[in-house]
Amino acid sequence: MSALDPYTANAENATLTPQEKIAGLHEILNSAKIGMLTTHGADGHLHSRAMIPCTPFTDTQLTLVFIANNTSAKFDEIKNDSHVNVSYCDTKTTSWASYSGMARISQDKDMIRKHFSPSVSAYFGDLKDGVHKGDVEDPRISLITVVPEEIRYWVATANSVSRAAHVAISTVTGKTPDIGELRTISQAEIQLTQKLHTN
Repeated sequence: MSALDPYTANAENATLTPQEKIAGLHEILNSAKIGMLTTHGADGHLHSRAMIPCTPFTDTQLTLVFIANNTSAKFDEIKNDSHVNVSYCDTKTTSWASYSGMARISQDKDMIRKHFSPSVSAYFGDLKDGVHKGDVEDPRISLITVVPEEIRYWVATANSVSRAAHVAISTVTGKTPDIGELRTISQAEIQLTQKLHTN
């Protein structure tokens, strides 16, 4: 880390095992629930939208799976450029997570059945044409699987009152506040753990 960024340097925790880091990541995802999926438009603009991943997460799972309508613009953007980001923020604790990776699109019916739930139908609607019914057979329903290449997340280690006190003290002393940990799950760690997990 750069000496000109002491906050990040002091917050980085590189002592945890991959499994410990995954457990901390899952706590944030399960608490935040909603992620922001960011894709690249053909015009170069970035577009984000709220998405709820299919859960629960297994102990070694680092991929994210979303059910989505394949007629929406995000599918065209993924086909144009599969590089995506998914970010989460737990507003109760200020802990956050950021996925950088590649998106894959699938209409595998077995996988759709595995992740489908009745509540999903509400987002598709029944068009009353006998085909687009919002069920697992609806041709609009597809999966977006985000395969991460790097995951960075920050976990709060101090509550809101303590954070405020740390920041106040740091303002006086010039030292950066010790209020959380920055953790990175590297591409090598992701590849290692994904050998133990299949969607």
